[in-house]
Amino acid sequence: MTTGLIPGGQPPDPRPTDSLPQQRREPDGHAAQHVENRSRSSVITARAAASFEPVGRSVASARSFVRDTLQGWGFADIVDDAVVLTSELVTNAVVHAGTSADVLCLRSDEGVRIEVADRYPEREIPLQGAAINMGNPDREGGRGLQLCAALAGRWGVEYTPTHKTVWFRLDLPARTVGTRAAGPALPADLLPLADSRVRVAVVQVDRTGHISAWNDDAEELFGYPAEQVTGKPLTDLAAWPHTPGTSTGIAEALQLSRWEGSYGIRDAAGRVAPVYASHLRVRDTGGEPSTVCLLVRDHERAVLQTPLRVPASDTSSGSEGQSTDPFEVFIGSPAPDDLDGLLQRTVERARDMLDGDSAFLLLATDDETELEVRASTGLPSARQRFARVPVEAGTGRYGSARMPAVHDDLTAVSGAVPLLNGTGMRSVVTVPLKVEGRLTGSLGVAAEAPGRYSNEEALRLQFAADRIALAVESARLGELERLRRGSLSFLVEASDLLAGTLDRDQTLALMAQMTVPTLATWCAVYTIADQASEPYLSYVLHEDEELIDGIKSLLSKVPPPDPVPTPGARVWTAPAEVAHQAALRTSMRSLGLSGGPSHQITPGIGPTLATASAVGGETVVLPLVARNRVIGMLTLGKPTDEHFRQEILELAEDLSRRAALALDNARLYSERTAISQSLQRSLLPPELPTIEGVEVEVIYRAAGEGNEVGGDFYDVFPIRDGAYGFAIGDVCGTGPNAAAVTGLARHALRLLAREGLSGPTVLERLNSAILDEGARSRFLTLLYGEMRPQEDGSAELKVVCAGHPLPLRLRQDGTVEPAAEPQPLLGVIEDLELYEQTVTLDPGDVLLCVTDGVTERREGTRMLGDDGLADVLTTCTGLTAGAVAARIMRAVERFASDAPSDDMAILAMRVPGPHKD
Repeated sequence: MTTGLIPGGQPPDPRPTDSLPQQRREPDGHAAQHVENRSRSSVITARAAASFEPVGRSVASARSFVRDTLQGWGFADIVDDAVVLTSELVTNAVVHAGTSADVLCLRSDEGVRIEVADRYPEREIPLQGAAINMGNPDREGGRGLQLCAALAGRWGVEYTPTHKTVWFRLDLPARTVGTRAAGPALPADLLPLADSRVRVAVVQVDRTGHISAWNDDAEELFGYPAEQVTGKPLTDLAAWPHTPGTSTGIAEALQLSRWEGSYGIRDAAGRVAPVYASHLRVRDTGGEPSTVCLLVRDHERAVLQTPLRVPASDTSSGSEGQSTDPFEVFIGSPAPDDLDGLLQRTVERARDMLDGDSAFLLLATDDETELEVRASTGLPSARQRFARVPVEAGTGRYGSARMPAVHDDLTAVSGAVPLLNGTGMRSVVTVPLKVEGRLTGSLGVAAEAPGRYSNEEALRLQFAADRIALAVESARLGELERLRRGSLSFLVEASDLLAGTLDRDQTLALMAQMTVPTLATWCAVYTIADQASEPYLSYVLHEDEELIDGIKSLLSKVPPPDPVPTPGARVWTAPAEVAHQAALRTSMRSLGLSGGPSHQITPGIGPTLATASAVGGETVVLPLVARNRVIGMLTLGKPTDEHFRQEILELAEDLSRRAALALDNARLYSERTAISQSLQRSLLPPELPTIEGVEVEVIYRAAGEGNEVGGDFYDVFPIRDGAYGFAIGDVCGTGPNAAAVTGLARHALRLLAREGLSGPTVLERLNSAILDEGARSRFLTLLYGEMRPQEDGSAELKVVCAGHPLPLRLRQDGTVEPAAEPQPLLGVIEDLELYEQTVTLDPGDVLLCVTDGVTERREGTRMLGDDGLADVLTTCTGLTAGAVAARIMRAVERFASDAPSDDMAILAMRVPGPHKD
């Protein structure tokens, strides 16, 4: 992949329109309204380009390139859509069209334009105005243009005689930055409430974005002393954006004259602290610009946030008798542009309107069977957020969320409003949020005193709920659509990662790393070897690595969840219960209430208070089902008092199906690899025998990944009375089929040789056995000999060379000569007339035997050959048998840059020379 990035400016277009005529095809029908010709008026402020080879891994590389580019530009809102579209278009180019792909990202003031070009010169240039075949959505390919029509604001296709380019443009959501305003004087009881001393961090940043000043409150809030952060870029500490509603990057925000908004600061403990910031651009006495940043905790934003006020035009219009928008009266103007902000503003205004102590808002799940807590005030929100309660929570009118309800005293109707259990609230009024008669949520206000609300308050709250229901539902659907697009991007990358490995342990690690922290705070994977086995805890991961060992210890004390094949997530309460009991015991021991003095407590890996808090929230179990069998469970957990969103559980369920298949594929691959390697090892001879007076060394390499045995084979074995047999052969072909004949030949040689038969007779009978295999038979070349060491220090060899490369004899003076004559190979004709030749190895002589994978080693049109092998062997005078074999193999490997494509075997035998004193 090659990339190029040019920040800023307006570089020339890489494909000038004047030099080459282009034809564009515009889709007909509904999709035509999304297509436009390329705009030449937009100012390009940055561009990034990359080229990708026509291989499958390029799709993942292209996704990463686009994601990194857009996040670097601060366009996190449209990253998911861009990644999904790029993935489809690059897949069409590198997989289906089989060409390289060029990806170009262009940033302008209007949005982002991405172009994907492929090279397909054989394709006809279509007639202008011809209709595009959008393809079948069920097919593997052809979905790129459909996705462009569905997701992109504008898109199009451009053709030239050498290129086809599909482009799309994603517009940025229109969002306002902070504005200045002044609010009226408020009575004391309406002023914002601060729960502790308010600290305002003052951070000054120079024109290059580096911190130049850091006050004491900043040190107290974030844990960094001034000397530690001075001179560092603010971007090293800022987590941007932390909340929706920020459309600019931190570097851009620091360049604005004034800016307000939310983001995060990474504190000294490594955690992100939500803050509300107000930036002001100033100049020092020397005229140098810098930015003063005022930061407070996000929940204390009222200290810095500009008060909202109704524009003067609204006041005047009201005086003329025109009605004011009820939604703006209740929510305020401008309304928050993100769902969480809108819901939080709603509960705060509802509480103030009815003078309540708390308020809450729940949204309906997709199937409308449950309500999910999305915002609250005056309640422990960390404990209640995303908690789910049934729509029909009780009996009678007051137990239904589908109509207004007033409860004078909750103690008299136990469980009427489950959300308020244990909060101390006594009276409550709840009203439904409905859109076109369909329940979309519920809004409630509660007070600590009984009897606070009547039907009149219920009507007022219902009137307000009716005014905001449509806006809330619209924002909810927008958030749901963004989540679905993000889920699609997440699953695309997850599937790509899971398909890229067949290693079981790596698959387990990927499963956990994809869920933490994206879907859950911690994750545990249980595996089941077979139906008779109990689930086994195989992998644990937590976003804080220091807690992993503690969670493992805690889960090891909990019976594993039942392997139920029912799809979907089910709640598992055992970890939270054990964590609570462990925390209670730890607290009692630390206070000396049991188990003796606290100083006698020995700390260990076991559950601690931190571990108990980490697994004390909601825990769900999803079955890993592959090929109609439960092979494990994926367990996801949240810390104390936190719950999972329904959309997250649905995404986790989809991921679990993909992960289960990947895990089962890895298991099958591991089992078959183990069987294959075991069978292959059985075809290799045992250890080489020790022969007195002769050095023997063998080097064997089988071609192909995972193969230990191929078509080449060797053997050295004792026969009788100090005689030894040796063989080296090559079966036609490589891989398992050739290895089957290898096993037949090697075992037959041993049996026949130990019967006292001569070399030619042994090979003739082996030839008959091979021919008896019928269609499975393969011809082979074989060098077989018998060696007998002599009393004078030499060795006598009787050799038969049946179609095999001739053995080479290296003398002490460096001369190399063949040690046998060629004869017919085996497995072709029935009647063979073979004969053996006698060779004597004098002290210091070497006999080298190789297979044709050595002599036929190629680099382009060059081949090592017999002469090249002889030249290498002449340099081996005086070397041991092991050194000779190693030098030959080294020369073969260096002869060509590519990996060997054929099996290779080298057998070297040397008679040691006389020792020199």
